[in-house]
Amino acid sequence: MHDHQPVRLGSIGVFLRARPELLREWVLRRQLNLVMFCVVAIVIGAGVYGAVMGSWRGPWQALYTGIKLPLAILLTTLGNGLLNGMLAPLLGLNLTFRQSLAVVLMSFAVMSLVLGALSPVAWFVVWNTPPLTAAMQLSSPEYGVMQLTLAGFIALAGIVGNVHLLPLLSEWARSVFTARKVLFAWLAGNLFLGSQICWVLRPFIWDPARSVEFIGREYFHGSFFETVFEAARRLILS
Repeated sequence: MHDHQPVRLGSIGVFLRARPELLREWVLRRQLNLVMFCVVAIVIGAGVYGAVMGSWRGPWQALYTGIKLPLAILLTTLGNGLLNGMLAPLLGLNLTFRQSLAVVLMSFAVMSLVLGALSPVAWFVVWNTPPLTAAMQLSSPEYGVMQLTLAGFIALAGIVGNVHLLPLLSEWARSVFTARKVLFAWLAGNLFLGSQICWVLRPFIWDPARSVEFIGREYFHGSFFETVFEAARRLILS
């Protein structure tokens, strides 16, 4: 690799099209600009998507959600970076904690860029959902559709972000089977840890009957999966 390659990381196109060997070099060389680029991508991409989601409630909710969604992703990155650093060697991929954290950070950067690209579609969904009124309750099918659609976009972007790293993991492990095992374990970790962090911060699943707030006390009760299941059940039975 040429020395000028990592400097070009400032380009989103280069980052998304980077070959597995180049991605691995960025991780191994401990490039500070890799971390900075990924953090900026998460803050901007996820922040814009979060602001779009929160705009259904109003400007303050848009601001809060624009802050909380990137924060939830960064906290999930930290937790899963440590978890995946332990899982990868057990599954046959020799990664240090630092390298695992860098790889997870890259996957969430890709996810956030996808969310940023999906923001216009999310805005269309939010714009066409009836505004919050006394008649708009948790049982309203319109609210359920918006809730599941926005959560589905985040899940889709998360899968894309992780699958984007499959060639890198295959290159590193020199085995597609091992890479797929590691990827599946990482996806499971992202799902369980990330969803619960999102539940506490509540960046996109909120109660339309409550006032706008950054984090409420009741957010520490229940779980993400319980809420999504209930929204799906209401939608099917309505």
